[in-house]
Amino acid sequence: MKVNVKNIKGEDTGKSVELIDDIYAIEPNDHAVYLDVKQYLANQRQGTHKAKERAEIAGSTKKIKRQKGTGTARAGSMKSPIFRGGGRIFGPRVRDYGFKLNRKLKKLARKSALAYKAKDEKLTVLEGFNLDAPKTKSFLEILNALSLQNEKTLFVLEGANDNVFLSSRNIPNAKVVIADKINTYEIMNATHLVISEAAVEKIESMFNTKVAV
Repeated sequence: MKVNVKNIKGEDTGKSVELIDDIYAIEPNDHAVYLDVKQYLANQRQGTHKAKERAEIAGSTKKIKRQKGTGTARAGSMKSPIFRGGGRIFGPRVRDYGFKLNRKLKKLARKSALAYKAKDEKLTVLEGFNLDAPKTKSFLEILNALSLQNEKTLFVLEGANDNVFLSSRNIPNAKVVIADKINTYEIMNATHLVISEAAVEKIESMFNTKVAV
């Protein structure tokens, strides 16, 4: 699959890159994508919720009434969950929501997400670029040139670039990531995927796939 390379002005450079079929033209596996996204979202949860149970309530354990002859149920202490101020029954406890997935499945999920973007023609390959200084205005000009100002866009770079990262930080519908840090959730959450020319090769090497020449 050949894709034309554009520059930051939105113009064709006359160059093209070959997106290998082993990544961008596979049959997407929806279940793998679902599991990987589910794991990502689960890992974002803090799990620090906690409600006090009967044993953790501060208060007297004195028996509040005699056991028999009241016509009501037995009651041992005010800590009982049936009384106001008592412990909570089956309340939330501190827990970790994360779960494990096989590396092969996560790899398949990311490839499926990339394949979806290529299939929907929501993938742009951008010529390598750099910004002289961190300026939001400069990054907005790039988005406007690519006609992506109103779309949720994920930029994938080959390596860390502070100027580009800082320039995009104040734009709510744009995000910049490094190629080896991409994940299924961010790819699927973005409307459009913009990959730098050098990042294409890095992604292919990341999947241990021979780079097409």
